[in-house]
Amino acid sequence: MFSMIFVFFGILIKSPKNNLYMIYISGILELFRFLIGLGVLLYASYTDIKTRRAPNILWIIMVSSGLIILLLQYLTYGFGLQTMYLVFIPIMIGLMYMFFQLHIIFGGADAKALMSLAILIPFWPNNLFKPPWVSPLPFSWVVFSNSIVLFLIIPLSLLIYNFYKGDRVFPHCLLGYKMDIEKAKNSFVWPLEKIVDGKIKLRYTSHISGPTEDWEVFEHHGIKNIWVTPKIPFMIPLLLGFIFSFLIGDILYFLTHLFL
Repeated sequence: MFSMIFVFFGILIKSPKNNLYMIYISGILELFRFLIGLGVLLYASYTDIKTRRAPNILWIIMVSSGLIILLLQYLTYGFGLQTMYLVFIPIMIGLMYMFFQLHIIFGGADAKALMSLAILIPFWPNNLFKPPWVSPLPFSWVVFSNSIVLFLIIPLSLLIYNFYKGDRVFPHCLLGYKMDIEKAKNSFVWPLEKIVDGKIKLRYTSHISGPTEDWEVFEHHGIKNIWVTPKIPFMIPLLLGFIFSFLIGDILYFLTHLFL
């Protein structure tokens, strides 16, 4: 596949360079970036839902594809005014690594996906895709920020679900839902409660070790139904953030200018 792409672009590199030529090549590379990112994130979301893991080969594909596309862009029509965004590739990679170490990003696969996106999509789309809400921020950062915005829809969804079920305990109803302990043991959830001095209290952190011991403590106290918080894969809002970024642009930038 890669050899066919190189042959195709080898012909284009030798073609006369004019405005129509550059628009054509720019559109092809933009489409490649979108389809590769979409395909990888779709499969990563699928495996993340099934197993809470994503194979490393996905990020190798994304990074290698991103580097090849960058090379082809340089050899065909160059980077032009977008050259400055290349500086943000190592910055984004460093930031995502730091966020992972600080547990701002919990999943290793999520951090790898964001690092890989920094290489695959360093520039704003401006050919086939023309998002209306364009900001001066690096495009890969916009994908990340859009993912965070979309991730914040989850508490609202939980609130609606719990109100429908009649479980209206705050702030629990914004963070999770009630579940039978036996079912929770085999589900991708963390206990949202803990027992302290014989009393049930809200647990303020879900990134814990030894959840098996927690279930046993509840069972020891005769508690069969507790509040849990789901281990929602961030890969799903990341996929949606990727699509939103190509179609509409920077959500936070738009909201900031809308209300300020």
